[in-house]
Amino acid sequence: MISTVTTTTTAVTLGQVMTYSIIAVIALILFLALKEILSSEVNYSNRISSFIKGSNIAIMPLLLVFAAVVTYKIATIL
Repeated sequence: MISTVTTTTTAVTLGQVMTYSIIAVIALILFLALKEILSSEVNYSNRISSFIKGSNIAIMPLLLVFAAVVTYKIATIL
């Protein structure tokens, strides 16, 4: 029996990683700013209140990415 195994590898360059990390940091800043701005309007709308509570779902992974980027930058400097 003849079997063919095809392996696909994806090479991710350092430039791509840094581009995606910059996008993640910008998204983190936008989410945090939007959450802070809308927190003053929380008493006026249920939608805003639920957005503020739900925005933590997006903020927490972005914080982890930010911490990883900072750790990487510190490690490359030292």
